[in-house]
Amino acid sequence: MQASEIHEIVGAQFGDAILEFKGDAVDPFIVLTAQRILDVALFLRGDERLQFGSLMCLSGADYNDGTLGVVYHVDSMSLGHKIVLKVRVPKDNPHVPSVESVWKTANWHEREAYDLIGVVFDGHPDLRRILLPDDWEGHPLRKDYKVPEFYNGMKVPY
Repeated sequence: MQASEIHEIVGAQFGDAILEFKGDAVDPFIVLTAQRILDVALFLRGDERLQFGSLMCLSGADYNDGTLGVVYHVDSMSLGHKIVLKVRVPKDNPHVPSVESVWKTANWHEREAYDLIGVVFDGHPDLRRILLPDDWEGHPLRKDYKVPEFYNGMKVPY
C-alpha cells in the first residue's frame, strides 16, 4: 500500500488530527496532533487494511524552535508497508500519550526519549531515566542543554 492510501484511510478516521502529510519524502510521514497519537496507533494496529503491528523506532527530537517532537516509524510486516508518524509539543509542556500499550517496544524507546529529550509520556507504566543516573539534571539532547562541569563532585569530561 502506498503512503497516500495510508494517509487517506487515516484521514477518513482522524481528519481533524492530521496537521500535515508529506508523501514524497524519502520516508513519507503524517504529522498528527499529539493528543491523538494513542487513538491513531490503536487504529493503525487494529485496522485490517493497515495491520501496523510493529513499531520499528521511536525517537525524540528538539526542533530548536520551542517545540519537541516524537517520530514513530511503524511497519506492517504482514502487508509489507510502512509509514512515519510525527507529533510536536511545546518545550515548556512536553506531554505526549504513551503508545506502550499498543506496541510494547515503545516502553524503552519512550524512556530514552524522556531521558535524553525530556518528553513526558503520559500513561507510561514506568517512565524513568534509562541511560542517565536518576539524579542527572536536564536532558542532554536538547539544543539548549549545557553540560555541567561537575557531577557529584566528579569532573565531567567535556
